[in-house]
Amino acid sequence: MKTLKLLFVTFIAALSLSSCTTDVFINDYHDEVTLPELIEGYDLWYIDYNRTTGNGDVPFLSKAFTMSFLNGNLYANNNLVGIGSTGGGYGVNIGYYDFTYHTIRFHHNINGFYELEVVQIAPNEIKLIDHYQNTAYYLIGYQRSSFDYDRVFYDNMHYFLQEYVAWEKVYTSSTGTPNVFDAENYLKFVIGSNDTFRSSQDYMISNLNNIYWDYTGNYNIQNVPGNYYTKKLNLYYNTNDYEGFNITVLNDGRIRLYHLSSGTTYEFVGRGFIPIMRNAASRTKTNLEFKK
Repeated sequence: MKTLKLLFVTFIAALSLSSCTTDVFINDYHDEVTLPELIEGYDLWYIDYNRTTGNGDVPFLSKAFTMSFLNGNLYANNNLVGIGSTGGGYGVNIGYYDFTYHTIRFHHNINGFYELEVVQIAPNEIKLIDHYQNTAYYLIGYQRSSFDYDRVFYDNMHYFLQEYVAWEKVYTSSTGTPNVFDAENYLKFVIGSNDTFRSSQDYMISNLNNIYWDYTGNYNIQNVPGNYYTKKLNLYYNTNDYEGFNITVLNDGRIRLYHLSSGTTYEFVGRGFIPIMRNAASRTKTNLEFKK
């Protein structure tokens, strides 16, 4: 697919190139659209972080799952908890923006000014290039009415589990074979770690800081073939024990774990929401699969 080129009518060339209302993207789909029309024509831009190239970091893009451009105001969903409802689905206001003929100039409330080149690579896909850091981000455009918010949880399960200080067990099914995990009542997925988890046998702790973590280890998330809305959670204890579960999201504060070896079902609720907890160090490239 050819890279899109900007085509200027001859008499426009004599005018200032700063105009963002007369410059037109021409693409292989025979669409003609200005940069503002392209960017503001979609309610949400999903940041496909796994496709990011380069070693630089644009902090507000690394933190966000989606970004929205609304009449000069910049919005982002930086957390999975609340996505789809916060700000009417757009997220929180993080700054403002304007355009040149082929770039977006971001004015972030905390990170300051960034100017990124826009390259359209499909009707609803763009690449944002930071030439200073030689880094590029890939974004996919959606309308809110067709955006699968639930799918985002599963394609970013690793980060969702980290958005609470602890997960508290609130339900154990009567079916299933008794097993050692029955005694574990809290799970914690550590932010910024190398996939570290902790578990505790404490019971009904009101102050999360008082939880005694009996066990620690590493975890990972795997796909379940043919099922986008279930993942496999693997817990590898430092004691060389292993527990495997199918994990499903009931809502943005409750998960269900089906214990594969015993057939027992558990439900956990999130305690102690952590807002905007990602940063360049904690959000590393993983197997994200959210597709257009």
